Amino acid sequence: MIFELCILNFFMFDILIKNGTVIDGTGKPMFLADVGIDEEKISKIGKLQNEKGEIEIDATGKYICPGFVDVNNHSDAFWQIFLNPNLESLLYQGITTIIGGNCGSSLAPLTDAKTMESIQKWMDLNRINFNWLTMDEFLKTLERKKLAVNFGTLVGHGTLRRGLLKDKMRELKKEELEFIEGRLKKALKEGGLGLSTGLVYVHARSATFDELVSLAKMVKEYGGVYVSHMRDEGKDLVNSVKEIIKIAEASGVKIHISHLKAVGEKYWKLMDEALKLINEANNKELDISFDIFPYTNIGSVLYTLLPRWVSDGGKKMMLGRLRNPLIKMKVIEEMKQSDFDYSKIDIAISNLNRTLGRKRITEIAVSQEKSVEEAIIDILVASEGRVITSVEILNEENIEKAVRHPLAIISTNGSGYNLNHKDTGEMVHPRCFGTFSKVLSYYVKEKKILSWEEAVKKMTQMPAEKFGIKRRGKLKEGYFADITVIDPENIQDLATVENPYQYSQGIKAVVINGQIALQDGILNQTKNGEIIKS
Repeated sequence: MIFELCILNFFMFDILIKNGTVIDGTGKPMFLADVGIDEEKISKIGKLQNEKGEIEIDATGKYICPGFVDVNNHSDAFWQIFLNPNLESLLYQGITTIIGGNCGSSLAPLTDAKTMESIQKWMDLNRINFNWLTMDEFLKTLERKKLAVNFGTLVGHGTLRRGLLKDKMRELKKEELEFIEGRLKKALKEGGLGLSTGLVYVHARSATFDELVSLAKMVKEYGGVYVSHMRDEGKDLVNSVKEIIKIAEASGVKIHISHLKAVGEKYWKLMDEALKLINEANNKELDISFDIFPYTNIGSVLYTLLPRWVSDGGKKMMLGRLRNPLIKMKVIEEMKQSDFDYSKIDIAISNLNRTLGRKRITEIAVSQEKSVEEAIIDILVASEGRVITSVEILNEENIEKAVRHPLAIISTNGSGYNLNHKDTGEMVHPRCFGTFSKVLSYYVKEKKILSWEEAVKKMTQMPAEKFGIKRRGKLKEGYFADITVIDPENIQDLATVENPYQYSQGIKAVVINGQIALQDGILNQTKNGEIIKS
């Protein structure tokens, strides 16, 4: 009897997900199957009704999918990987892997401790404690700390530049470019997945085409991906896409465009041309993809509403100019020449969250008996330049075109939070809580512009392959057991602009590296995420 019991346990799976419908991430039609997990790997997919598991999950009427991969995540830039390593709002969407270091800003490599002051746009530096400089040291710090989800990072172009130039903004000299190339090479060898740029931001605007191509060639050499927050997403959207294509042609690197969108009603029509250019580039065997978040409002830094010259030289010089009464008057007059609709802008995050959070800028101006332009300047000065806005400025038809596009990947462009973060007064973007669930509930179930198989592929295999994430993104024997079980009848995003702090519903279970992270709405609190390296 003892011998028989031992034999039975020997063949028992650690976790057995039974009676479900598998969507394997490849885009192939869904099929009925069970999934057996041993240790951190998927050991068997098939008809396992006669098998047992130490833990069994009944997936009757549910879809068994690979864990979702969010390649445009900012949980590092917003410091949530340290303040809140459980990243609950991501788990409740079924996300198991996130990629940081986006939009030109990564937390490593740092030239010295002062570099953090230069790259941190969002956080109060008094809350920051760090003990690394190199990419290797940064990733080892995260390995010791442990996260609830898998984490990989790009190398931020802005981080490299600012580490060398500090707040200077100019073209790089030959020896300076060589220095940055050396830092990039080392960071890629230590695990960075590629390079990200934030060419719209003040410190990267002076980067030349030759500089970007030189760095892209190095990324190509190490098999990484070049990820670009482009120079412009409004009037010069088409030219920005053309620049990306030229970089791909000159370097041969695989390219990914961050949060592709046409900003501003006047420029919504440019989305078709942008998508056409991307199609044509891929037809020429260039490798260009993009990600999309399914909301018509965006999060943006407030200083981008100023004339560009005001922010030349960085935050300190910008604030100095805005405090000068004569310069302030000049800025106000130039802003009045803009055709921007300020009535669509809400304050989302600032040092003044308690008094300004989720207030419309036009309402603030009226209450203070100021022009809206003066109110914007005064808010920036009072907040030491750290203000993030929510702006209703995108076109739903364009989002639908992008979501269904074969080269589109789904991403949050957000961060992971828990419900307690509401107490800070910050009104975060609903994408932080609802992106993946919204795509499934709205664009798959309601609008029917994507099949389940197409949507899951955009959330799993496509991002994993593009970013070089090995043995994840598919349900396949021998792959890591990152699995999301969806209740298709109840999948729903609940987060709204007015009340973003609402977890998604309909995720039956989340397994990360063979351990249950979430089941039946309850978090396990087991931080079993791994560090993803190149």
